[in-house]
Amino acid sequence: MDTKPYWFEVPLPRFPTIDHDLEVDVAIIGGGLTGITAGYLLKKGGATVAVVERQQCASADTGHTTAHLTFVTDTRLHALVKKFGPEAARAFWDAGAVANDEIYRIVQEENIDCEFKWVPGFLHQALDSAREDPCLREDAKLARELGFAADFIEKAPYAGRPAVKFRHQAKFHPRKYLAELAKKIPGGGSYVFENSEASEVQEEPLSLKVNRFSVRCKYLMIATHTPLMGKSSVVKATLFQSKLSLYTSYVLGARLPRESLPEALFWDTSEPYYYLRVDRHADHDYAIFGGEDCKTGQEDDLAKVFKRLEERLKRYLPKASVRHRWLGQVVETNDGLPFVGETAENQFVATGFCGNGFTLGTLSAMMARDRFFKRPNPWFELFDVGRKKLVGGTWRYITENLDYPYYMLRDRLAKTEADSTDAVKIGEGMLVKVEGKKVAAYRDDTGKLALLSPVCTHLKCIVKWNAADKTWDCPCHGSRFKPTGEVFSGPAEEPLEKAD
Repeated sequence: MDTKPYWFEVPLPRFPTIDHDLEVDVAIIGGGLTGITAGYLLKKGGATVAVVERQQCASADTGHTTAHLTFVTDTRLHALVKKFGPEAARAFWDAGAVANDEIYRIVQEENIDCEFKWVPGFLHQALDSAREDPCLREDAKLARELGFAADFIEKAPYAGRPAVKFRHQAKFHPRKYLAELAKKIPGGGSYVFENSEASEVQEEPLSLKVNRFSVRCKYLMIATHTPLMGKSSVVKATLFQSKLSLYTSYVLGARLPRESLPEALFWDTSEPYYYLRVDRHADHDYAIFGGEDCKTGQEDDLAKVFKRLEERLKRYLPKASVRHRWLGQVVETNDGLPFVGETAENQFVATGFCGNGFTLGTLSAMMARDRFFKRPNPWFELFDVGRKKLVGGTWRYITENLDYPYYMLRDRLAKTEADSTDAVKIGEGMLVKVEGKKVAAYRDDTGKLALLSPVCTHLKCIVKWNAADKTWDCPCHGSRFKPTGEVFSGPAEEPLEKAD
């Protein structure tokens, strides 16, 4: 199964690997949307920056996005108002709207050809439900009262169900946008480095160890989807990471006859919800359809999930021809709000964007710029990383972490898939028993075996093989590792150990 995202058809510029010590105003760990945007904005503001990425920029979680630009949050508006009050709910939605406007401003200012387009968004009744969700009318009413353009409609396009139509949403091609943005950073004492992994943070003087070189800085931004520990204590970092839950979302890219649907964004009210984005091309339309979200590392049969998703797509769009399948990852928080701010003095993190990764990632870059230049920002308090009051999120915080000891115990007692590495086929990975020990075994295209400890280096759960992305995934907190053990995405910071 080919699981390369649709966006990867557009190449990105390549950047060098770090090869010398250097000093900058701000060091940024992570070359995805958040890190690249922060680097661009900080440099435009007069700071020198170094963006360090352990792989290729915009190739990990950012590269697997569905690129919805919307201020409509995963947590429904009526639920936000009930939990946080109308002013906080308005501030949260305003954050997304401001971020969309900032992306548009950058596109116009830098003349970036990235297919940016303002489109409507439709929040519609669940695809599998014949009964109207009464909260749709309430959401439309609340949105208008809080100053957002929204209308209740009886039938949404494609779904044919009651919906709220939100104006002033947007979409674009993420790699075309980031390719141009990243090229604006190097020069004048600023840098972008690829294949350059930050492995250690030193407090005095503040600096990063990147490969074998030192990057000294006045300020550090961690923009790594799930934040690294940095200079926070192990206990503090672990407690913070426990407030995050990583989910995998399944995505299909499909070709449609031209003008099958209006160019728009769609979400339904299912839990987890299904989403659709429609793009127009010269001789066809292209649909990006996804859903079936579940906690990362807890999937049982990826092929079956993709099959269910394709059957659902063709139920509503029978002429869809699936061309791409891929997995995205979403970071949920204990209370539904992102965590954006300082976890230690001069250390800024941004995570927990839920289904609004590109809007809240852009907003986080704006907030990091403002924090470094000591400017006020209206969202510092609302999204504060150290917020003590969980508001309505206490119950969710507890339940999201209950399954950590469960999975840790279950997977340690679970049987291996085979008693010999002979069972491991070319291009596959599985847990096998070698000399009485459980081993994560992967056989590459040449037949060479990589034998690894299956114990996640974050909090010691047992990883499992993800056949779609060819990664080892942890079911406890969502860490992911390459087939040969290197970290693909956190919260783990160390690779899987080699088996004895």
